[in-house]
Amino acid sequence: MKEQAENTFQYNEALSKPVEQFLLYLKSERQLSVHTQSNYLRQLYVIIKHAMELEISCWSNVDPSVVRMFVSRSKRDGLSTSSIALRLSALRSFFNWMVKQGDLTANPVTGVSNPKQARHLPKNIEIDDINQLMNIDRNDVLSIRDRTMLELMYGSGLRLSELIGLDCKVLNLIDFEIRVLGKGSKERKLPLGGESVKWLKQWLAVRPLLSPENDALFISKLGKRISHRNVQKRFEQWGIKQGLRIHINPHKLRHSFATHMLESSGDLRAVQELLGHADLSTTQIYTHLDFAHLAEVYDSAHPRSKRGKI
Repeated sequence: MKEQAENTFQYNEALSKPVEQFLLYLKSERQLSVHTQSNYLRQLYVIIKHAMELEISCWSNVDPSVVRMFVSRSKRDGLSTSSIALRLSALRSFFNWMVKQGDLTANPVTGVSNPKQARHLPKNIEIDDINQLMNIDRNDVLSIRDRTMLELMYGSGLRLSELIGLDCKVLNLIDFEIRVLGKGSKERKLPLGGESVKWLKQWLAVRPLLSPENDALFISKLGKRISHRNVQKRFEQWGIKQGLRIHINPHKLRHSFATHMLESSGDLRAVQELLGHADLSTTQIYTHLDFAHLAEVYDSAHPRSKRGKI
């Protein structure tokens, strides 16, 4: 981080040193994913730049009014509301850590609200398109691996970070179960679908051909744990190869899993547990049942419904 800072402005140890210690804490104690650590680094690095432009020499000089200036500068730079919320989240976590360390008496971000943003739902993939996507009949090693990842992501609703973090030891193919390490290092047990188990067995049979370097379940052709970008790129390529007109990405598969489960079962609590959401309101954004279906349920169930009968 010191090298990054010196490339664009004079390194300020009073601002940068605590951030470096915080990032070390995220890595060693919180054991957050490399992707999450990178996000924190990027956001806090920009905040340091803003602080130095405002001639702030240490974090104790930051109060809610300064935080609002950070937000204003982020808006001026053209950041979206979701990106600004992410930046505030990183700063809030950093200041919470400083308070726990005894370096600050209060968190200046506490009184600053995230910018209001519309919650846009990603479009789910229709079941016919899911079936078309999964119709991969090639039997080379990488195709088997990709089909297995697709089946597992849609079959169990995994996050991308959860998929690439899987090790072989977490599989229980006899009882059709898998243990997943989710956000905040919280482990949950998930059921495996029949197709997932079928393809996991095929993948495990050919996985040694790639000379795996560790126990990672999904590996690249070089034998290393597969990366976020590699999975995203392969999913996108399969969407094109299979003739789909929609963009295929990992989150869209997770969203489709949640949508289809809710439409079939209506059990919001169960889907919450499957997705690993701490807050039920997070799961509720996946509920976008067709209004015609809701109207049909209303007409058939409500004793005072007379619509269409007048």
